[in-house]
Amino acid sequence: MLVDQLSEHVIADMKAKDIDVEETIAVLDNYNSGKYDNVMPLKAIDIPSIDGKRVIDLVRNDSFTIDRTTAYRQLDSLGIRLPGDLPPGSIVERGESLFLTREALSRIGVLLYPVTAYGILNGGSATSYVDRKKNQNFNKGLFNLFRNEFEVFSPLYTDKPKGISPAFVNPNGSPGESFLLLKFRALLIQVLEYQAATGVTGNSPLSVFQMTSAKTNDDIAAAYTYFADHPLIRDLIRETGRPIMKIDTGIQHMLAALTHSAEGKPKGVFTEAFGKQDSTLPLPAGHGRNFTVLRKIYEKLRLEGKRYAYISNVDNLGSTVDPVELALLALTGKQAAFDFAFRTPVDVKGGILVTDQYGRMNCADIGPAISLTDVRKIEKYGTPILFNCATGLFDLEYLIANLDRIIDNLPMRFSDQDKDAGRYSQAEQVTWEVIGMLDDFLIFAIDKYDRFLAAKLFIENLLTSGIKSGMPGNPLEGPAAAPLRDVASSLRKGLAKKLRNEYGMKLVDGRWIPQSVEELRKR
Repeated sequence: MLVDQLSEHVIADMKAKDIDVEETIAVLDNYNSGKYDNVMPLKAIDIPSIDGKRVIDLVRNDSFTIDRTTAYRQLDSLGIRLPGDLPPGSIVERGESLFLTREALSRIGVLLYPVTAYGILNGGSATSYVDRKKNQNFNKGLFNLFRNEFEVFSPLYTDKPKGISPAFVNPNGSPGESFLLLKFRALLIQVLEYQAATGVTGNSPLSVFQMTSAKTNDDIAAAYTYFADHPLIRDLIRETGRPIMKIDTGIQHMLAALTHSAEGKPKGVFTEAFGKQDSTLPLPAGHGRNFTVLRKIYEKLRLEGKRYAYISNVDNLGSTVDPVELALLALTGKQAAFDFAFRTPVDVKGGILVTDQYGRMNCADIGPAISLTDVRKIEKYGTPILFNCATGLFDLEYLIANLDRIIDNLPMRFSDQDKDAGRYSQAEQVTWEVIGMLDDFLIFAIDKYDRFLAAKLFIENLLTSGIKSGMPGNPLEGPAAAPLRDVASSLRKGLAKKLRNEYGMKLVDGRWIPQSVEELRKR
């Protein structure tokens, strides 16, 4: 499709909405010329099991086995010594194996903070999050129960970056703190813990970087100007001397929404957003674009001495730096590690762990790569599904050396959407399909209610927050709703635990407020 086939009004609308016209046209030309025809949907040939080697259970295991030679080689290359003041039996050599307890790994992981960076994938605006159709289709009974909350809160998210919007709802019904503020607070608390454990204050552990979009970057940057003086992080910044707001940023261009597949080929630009003529819809091209957008930042981090980099979606409150995971990746010398949790009824947007048709362990994204119907068919046979938690931990040496290959081969997926804006298709690259390109990585089977408190839809946020959980007539209060009710209860407890522990909050008069630095030091 050529640019001159679009009207001047459409092109002007695209530019006004920060849509990259040239890149959108390039994607359309590639699609209509058949370049993406070889991008086949992933097929779930098998479901990997937890074997303790590639797929490691971090929930039930209290000790872990690592190849002794590899572990010592890795420690030497990183300049790390095994802690000598651990309880007896914390680290045991037996033949070619090294046995370490969770406590030992946690201590080692904290020592790795200075060579670790934490990346936040901000994405675009919260379009799906507060989309009425999406929320209604999730569960009409729940939507009706939460209708008033939806009407009150949805304006706080509409056309705004999700990261600077409330991450939860307080028990008293007031908005909670934003996703980004909470993530910065958790990182500062971990810096405080590192300084207390080592007595070292000058090496800036846990660097922070992010990917924004052309649509959200200005709003996020403006929010950071007042974040530094926010009571959630102000005292921690002063106490640690860590300028958490000094953050490297890569900005992702927006693509236009494309015509629905029902309209056939050639695919074109969707020009009737919200029923308006010549109105386009800006969309991010998927978090998989991070490998292109953040390339220079990954290279800069390595030059600064960083060895490991987390990347995770902004809307997952469970995604914090886990020192046990960090230590396991470092000691095994693997290329990367990824969090997966057992799928629940609310996990409808994201990827699952599969063995694909090529015999490789991979992440099949529900929607773009594998249908929710197929996922449920697999579960009917009693096979537990590990659901991707949108958290990856990479060895930067490996990542940087393989960026060209990853960028060139990460699939472009097209998925049809039916939302308030209309019926259209979206072109996106899914970050976690990079798993299928690696050959030596770890999968961490984690506790969803600790590490995956995500909110893809606002209804999920209200479930996790526990709003109206005990009200008569609640659609969760029936025998048929028992699975969803159990999930909602566990989500609510998981959020409270996470807010108290990783985020250092306390519940006072129905609101979660920050613990003081003095309270944090006494924990």
